[in-house]
Amino acid sequence: MTDGFTRTEFSRTDVCLSYLRGGATGELVVLLHGLAGSAREMAPTGRALLDHHRVIALDQRGHGHSTRRPPDLSRQSYVDDVIALIDASTARISPEGGSVTLVGQSMGAHTALLVAAARPDLVHRLVMLEGGVGGSVDDYPARLGKFFASWPVPFADENAAREFLGPKTITDAWVHDLERRPDGLWPRFDPDVMEAAIRGVADVARWDAWTRVTAPTLLVRGEHGTVDNGEWRRMLELRPDVEHVLVPYAGHDVHLDQPAAWTTILRRFLHLT
Repeated sequence: MTDGFTRTEFSRTDVCLSYLRGGATGELVVLLHGLAGSAREMAPTGRALLDHHRVIALDQRGHGHSTRRPPDLSRQSYVDDVIALIDASTARISPEGGSVTLVGQSMGAHTALLVAAARPDLVHRLVMLEGGVGGSVDDYPARLGKFFASWPVPFADENAAREFLGPKTITDAWVHDLERRPDGLWPRFDPDVMEAAIRGVADVARWDAWTRVTAPTLLVRGEHGTVDNGEWRRMLELRPDVEHVLVPYAGHDVHLDQPAAWTTILRRFLHLT
């Protein structure tokens, strides 16, 4: 559900970006979903902040209602999209612009990290949910691409989609986001685009970006998440000032597995509780 939000479009040279916008007053919080996710998935997080904040949840390129097959899927293209959206959105609030709280999950957390490192003037708080610096010796982008390509689409209906995807919390998010076409239900992303998008995260560990971030930072991890323990420890060693929270009974999708715990942690970091 996207109650409390209005869907808006923002055009760049090579893509049209769709996002949800909500809230009338307060500082701006920008939410970035993970791979194969969408702004709709982040809407419950945003609604928990609308009492004190303006909120934008972006469909990153190749996802949701944004351009499905963008010509550029580099990490820099994702970073530039967010910078352009922040610039335009803060200018709408104030002629002088301003900075935001940037919150990302998984691939969205990696995007948020790179934005905060590149443009500290635009990000005054950073929250990374189940996200790290990237880099991998395991070719997980190919594995993910193969998984998404295995979906027997179109699905005849939501029940068929649920039967294939299984009883996981992410299943609800995927099913609610399916696009209805004359021949059935389709995901709002293409498998090869997902593989290419995440490959930029896996290719290089961005330790230099992590150490350049000056914004107060919160790391949130699920007890059964996928961020490597060694990577987590090194991130905290390099920046001992960073706040960090481990959420019990949660996997990679903490915001879906334990939404109440997640929003409580986020609101506390934003000094709302």
